[in-house]
Amino acid sequence: MSDEHYYEGETPVVRLRVWALGQMIWGALLAGVGVAIVAVVLLAIWGVSLLLPEESKQAPSPYTGLEISQTVARIV
Repeated sequence: MSDEHYYEGETPVVRLRVWALGQMIWGALLAGVGVAIVAVVLLAIWGVSLLLPEESKQAPSPYTGLEISQTVARIV
């Protein structure tokens, strides 16, 4: 084996680029884990909704009190 270390022949610019790429890959990995966690939570909510009875999904909207009926006057 060689007594020379791998990083001895690299310039500081190359070392900085390798470090920056490593940081970007690490950030992408963490973002992917975050997206996977959100996906698992959403799938769990969907799975629980499948266990609920059908009548619970047919309830009236709770937002009907917020709806404002508007009348438009027609000019004839």
